[in-house]
Amino acid sequence: MRLRVEFTTEPFDLEEAPPHALAARDVIQDAQLDAVDVGPFGNTAEGDVDAVLTAVDAMLRRSLGAGATRVSLQVNVIAESGERAEPGEVAR
Repeated sequence: MRLRVEFTTEPFDLEEAPPHALAARDVIQDAQLDAVDVGPFGNTAEGDVDAVLTAVDAMLRRSLGAGATRVSLQVNVIAESGERAEPGEVAR
């Protein structure tokens, strides 16, 4: 199974990236994930279910520990290359 994760950390600082945002970015960039895109207003990454869930756990722990007061998170199941995602069916 493949997952796509999208997340933001708060509070925002428009002048420079706060420590919690840097911690989250570092975790995601260092994880074994595909299609990583980090930006000032949101971050996305894709990967194998185990890699994404491990990275999300580490990202939450490190960003909250670095001062995040809120983490907005969305996780979607995505189809493998060449496969259709059927509702309620996920191939492993």
